[in-house]
Amino acid sequence: MKKLLFPVLATIVAVLIIVFIFIIGKRKEEAKRQDVLSDVPVNVYKVQKQELSNLISMVGVINPDKEVEIISEAQGVVKAVHFKVGNQVEKGAVMFEIDDLVCKSDMARAEINYFKAKRDFERNKTLYEQNSISAAQLDLSRLDMQSAENDMTRSQKALDDTKVKATISGTINAKRVSEGSYVQPGASLASIVDISTLGVTVNVSEKDAFMLHPGDSVEITTDVYPGKTFYGHVNYVVSKAADDHTFPVDINLPNSSVNPLKGGMFARVNFTSVSSRNTLVIPREAISGSVRDAMVFVVSGDIATLRSVTIGRESGQFLEILNGLQEGELVVTSGQNNLSDNTKVVVVK
Repeated sequence: MKKLLFPVLATIVAVLIIVFIFIIGKRKEEAKRQDVLSDVPVNVYKVQKQELSNLISMVGVINPDKEVEIISEAQGVVKAVHFKVGNQVEKGAVMFEIDDLVCKSDMARAEINYFKAKRDFERNKTLYEQNSISAAQLDLSRLDMQSAENDMTRSQKALDDTKVKATISGTINAKRVSEGSYVQPGASLASIVDISTLGVTVNVSEKDAFMLHPGDSVEITTDVYPGKTFYGHVNYVVSKAADDHTFPVDINLPNSSVNPLKGGMFARVNFTSVSSRNTLVIPREAISGSVRDAMVFVVSGDIATLRSVTIGRESGQFLEILNGLQEGELVVTSGQNNLSDNTKVVVVK
């Protein structure tokens, strides 16, 4: 009986061991499958050099040629406002009137003092010619008159400052005080922009910077006017690079009365004077966010990290990389919507 019992027990133990090993293996396989399923599938592109055409296309922001703040030099309550935001205004036009009661009183007193000092000087001048007073007395009366005249000039300036005028011709872009507001000297009352001439600033690589010159023609397009091309010229190329080792280029753009542009709009600037060259490129679909603040996901091993890059010229579906990537690195071209920084990925293509 005991001889029969031992084989049975051994068989049961062996079966339990086999079942245990099977369950452990199954759990490991499921865990491995779960890890695979948790990895985000992505397509990638290997960063490489490519010959770009001689057409450089860059995105910039249109800015007004002139933008000024209207500053109060007077102190008091705003009695009148003579404009609305969006109105056109000519240089020298009165925009605000500030309470001038005290200034008028000061001006009247200054005028009285001046005319009195002037009359005293003229009387003393006659007395001096008659040898009735000394030259020192005459000089003292002359200084009194000049001092009174200076006081009158300052009082007139203070009175004039109560009528705040436009310092340039343009469009009222903002109004910061209303009738009844109390203002101090130095307070900003409004802003005016002159968009008759506009400016666009773009950053180019150091190689391109030496190929551009003041006066070079550029073509500018916007999404607001599809198919419409505006023409401008290079105003200047700065002599010192920015922090990302690119050179800002300022472009002068006359505004159009038929298709008017506004400050703050995005514009695509096309240069044709820069020669083609072999440079690092990535597809446009690799960019996350805007071209001006471009970010890409770079895959190293099975981890995708978010990295900032500097975009240069555009050529078809490819963008030049000025800074942020090295040749041979892998950037994600699809699947970015499911990624965040340091996400595990599986490369599909």
